[in-house]
Amino acid sequence: MYPTTPNRPRHRTCGAPEVHQRLLQNPEYQQRRMAIERHLSRFLLFNGAALRTGVTQIPVVVHIVHSDAAGNIGDAQVKSQIDALNRDYRKKNPDATKVPDVWKGVTSDTQIQFALATVDPGGQATGGITRTATTRNAFGTDDTVKSSSSGGADPWPSEQYLNLWVCNLGGGLLGYAQFPGGPPETDGVVILNTAFGTTGTATAPFDLGRGDAR
Repeated sequence: MYPTTPNRPRHRTCGAPEVHQRLLQNPEYQQRRMAIERHLSRFLLFNGAALRTGVTQIPVVVHIVHSDAAGNIGDAQVKSQIDALNRDYRKKNPDATKVPDVWKGVTSDTQIQFALATVDPGGQATGGITRTATTRNAFGTDDTVKSSSSGGADPWPSEQYLNLWVCNLGGGLLGYAQFPGGPPETDGVVILNTAFGTTGTATAPFDLGRGDAR
């Protein structure tokens, strides 16, 4: 049974490896993973990155799934997470100078920018944030937060949006994502509400908007 109080882990615990191992039981997932690896090898071999021009914009929808007022985080906290993502992906983070020497040669501006969606799947204007009240005290790595039928919130089409789910997670979990090649209906990232963003209820040591501890 998960605790009913907000979860504030002291150590970084990611559920992605557990999700990956579960998906590996599906032969179709294994085949898609291998196809992605082959495509990536060709992309690197022929310097595909040089063909990109400009900045790639990624529309984001943040699904806030909450059982109490504290879990229903504010818009400013959501924006602080998007800002943190963009600082890191565009290499504008102040601590970029602290990258160890062995990695400095491979750091760069990825030319990827994240922004809250302005149009929903139905073509209506949106702020890129959904809010869903739930009777669930906490979620795990079983993807139940990604479906309204199990107390969560349904995703927007993953070929059009990056889905982020923010909720209370049990077992000391900070969050998880599935690797490329997984089912499109569960594609996205799940993040503990007290480890999301850099303000509001974001709690040290995981209040940097990147899963890193202070």
